[in-house]
Amino acid sequence: MDRVQHLLNLLEEDPRSVFILFALAKEYEKRQKYEIAEAYYLRSLELDENYLGSYYHVAKLYEELGDNDQALAMYERGITKAKILSDFHALGELMNAKTNLEMEL
Repeated sequence: MDRVQHLLNLLEEDPRSVFILFALAKEYEKRQKYEIAEAYYLRSLELDENYLGSYYHVAKLYEELGDNDQALAMYERGITKAKILSDFHALGELMNAKTNLEMEL
């Protein structure tokens, strides 16, 4: 059984698992199934808006797809949430990624 199928089976058992949704997004992104990856990232944020990794990775996905406005908006959402949560590690990563993108534009 491949990873995606295994994760889908796990998701059936626990459909609200943000970790499984995030893992599925990463697997689909690796397979260049970007729309599916985006949907799983966004679903993870619907279920847990504090799952900061999803902000970073979906923003990176938007960058990869050339949608810089969406990427910047997602970085900003993540930065705002990281400040609220006082998660300084995630805050630094999100701010650096946003700054790097802005410098490229």
